[in-house]
Amino acid sequence: MMDMMKMLGKMKEIQSKLKDAQDQLADIIAEGESGGGMVKAVANGKKQVLKIEIDKDIAKPEDVEMLQDLVVAAVNRALEAVEEKSKDFIQKETEGLLNIPGMDLNSLMKG
Repeated sequence: MMDMMKMLGKMKEIQSKLKDAQDQLADIIAEGESGGGMVKAVANGKKQVLKIEIDKDIAKPEDVEMLQDLVVAAVNRALEAVEEKSKDFIQKETEGLLNIPGMDLNSLMKG
């Protein structure tokens, strides 16, 4: 019975740490660019695009299709970069907590 109480206490500690870490994801920022830096996108760890920068030289009507492709590429790169930073952050914040057999970090993060 004491082992079960310890495990429940550990679970509450893990949930609290994960919630704190998830709340801090908004502070993790990453940038992606495309077109040799002509288009830049900035995203946070909550996978929200915060900013798009477009070089004035490519904002011509005849270049709209290319511009759209560059924006998509820059946003995707920013989201990939912030995903990696977020994973590293969560692992660092929960280091040593998840050594309970059968415990899966990914399932806890979704909850």
